[in-house]
Amino acid sequence: MDRKITAIIACYKDAQAIPFMYRRLVDVFTRIGVDYEIIFVNDSSPDNAREVLEDLTAQDSKVIAINHSRNFGSQNAFTSGMRISSGDAVVLLDGDLQDPPEVIEHFYYKWLEGFDVVYGVRIKREANLFLNIAYKAFYRVFKYMSYVNIPVDAGDFSLIDRKVVTVINSLPENNRFMRGLRAWTGFKQTGVEYFRPERMFGKSTNSLIKNMAWARKAIFSFSYVPMDFMIVLALFFLFISFILASVQITMKLLHPESSPSGYTTLLLVTIFMGSVQLLCFAIIGSYIAHMYDEIKRRPPYIVESYINYSPKKTSQENDTSH
Repeated sequence: MDRKITAIIACYKDAQAIPFMYRRLVDVFTRIGVDYEIIFVNDSSPDNAREVLEDLTAQDSKVIAINHSRNFGSQNAFTSGMRISSGDAVVLLDGDLQDPPEVIEHFYYKWLEGFDVVYGVRIKREANLFLNIAYKAFYRVFKYMSYVNIPVDAGDFSLIDRKVVTVINSLPENNRFMRGLRAWTGFKQTGVEYFRPERMFGKSTNSLIKNMAWARKAIFSFSYVPMDFMIVLALFFLFISFILASVQITMKLLHPESSPSGYTTLLLVTIFMGSVQLLCFAIIGSYIAHMYDEIKRRPPYIVESYINYSPKKTSQENDTSH
């Protein structure tokens, strides 16, 4: 066992799934013959995840539990685990078992071939037709708009080599979108196709509103297309205004009785232009809010407690958590 892999699992309302996740991970690591470390990040889950993790860590010293002081989101949960991980590579998984641990075996062999990042590509997922179409549309729109090469249908589920983890951990930004950062680092990357099942227990914690906020965060983190869109929109309406003004002046001079008049036309133009201006303000405001979050320099998460880990092991963790 000359290689060690760290599995990092973001947990929120996944207490029932934790024992299954642990057993399936251990089976995979045993089968491929690697040493392992398993980090469960309890992102202030309202269920009994804390008690389940206390029992698990007492049984296996290779299992580490991190308890956050409140819910900071999956991206910061992954960051929290990555900063204390010690493996030669890390694997990021959602705690609901929608990322099948058995796929890690395929990730591992791609890693041995020399790939630094191996991500899962969802060829199909158990969800209704609307969600399937919406997810596929998002990934393609995001890829088109992003200034980095974002793989389509690839979530956070991935194996990341230590040297890439070190780069991601060194990035100063707190408003993180992990799959975008992963692509941004470059290195040698490839995908492994897999089927994404429905979560084993309970209902998804994501809603349509949360998914829209998720898409907004991704686009405003890795794209300037909305700003370019505003410039194109401004030039388009400048051109239209010039044409309409020319037509109006010409008609006033040649056929004054036929030229448009009255408040209705003026009102419609005002409402339309007002809507365009509000859209532009919203785009600018989103970028400013994103920058404001970064300028505040608050830590991306706060650790309430560790189990089977001493925070004195790394200075980076001490600098970013309390």
